[in-house]
Amino acid sequence: MSLGDKISNKAEELGGKAKETAGDATGNEELRAEGQTDQAKAGLKGAVENVKDAVGDAADKVRDVFKK
Repeated sequence: MSLGDKISNKAEELGGKAKETAGDATGNEELRAEGQTDQAKAGLKGAVENVKDAVGDAADKVRDVFKK
């Protein structure tokens, strides 16, 4: 995962948390739910990036084995 992706995902997560908190404070269930959705999307993006990193690392290891 690139640094830019990590920053973007963290910003989306924090924005979602802020929306959720604001929704809680004002009793706005729609805003609260939107915040939770934003946090879930950021988490999913992070998970996908982690899988892509793991697959890339595994491919590198396989490539190294065949180079020997």
